[in-house]
Amino acid sequence: MALADCDRVAQIRVRGWQSAYRGLVPQSYLDGLSVAEDASRRRGHLAQAAAGVVNLVAEDAGGEVVGWACHGPYRDGELLTPDAELYAIYVHPEHVGHGAGQALLAESVARCAAAGHGRLLLWVLKENSRARRFYERAGFRADGAEEPFEVDGTEVPEVRYARALPR
Repeated sequence: MALADCDRVAQIRVRGWQSAYRGLVPQSYLDGLSVAEDASRRRGHLAQAAAGVVNLVAEDAGGEVVGWACHGPYRDGELLTPDAELYAIYVHPEHVGHGAGQALLAESVARCAAAGHGRLLLWVLKENSRARRFYERAGFRADGAEEPFEVDGTEVPEVRYARALPR
């Protein structure tokens, strides 16, 4: 991902939230998401990325960015562990189901394995059955950990998924 991709990635992320989380988080929150504000955050995150944090984009045949993923060291509170974490993966709603998400996930898995991580972990909304199926098809399994997550005063719990990485 390059700095020039931040506006498009923000659009993908915001539209992804508005599509994937409809009915799972308050609609008022989804309606209030701003592509411009998110783009500014993406630029800041990219410019100040910690060691080991990798941002990837997926492009369609015409070179348009259609997806984004970010991974790095697993965060256990303020501590970083030897495991890797998939922080985010989003595909523009118009491109869901065309392989961009699978390609991004496969590349993150490969890069995390190459970096020597033993496992890749991620958090997903407990009620997001579509995302959970996506991760399960890719070899991830819920490991029993759950975490509270609050959006606009509404609790939307997350579950952790894990996958062993090839050595």
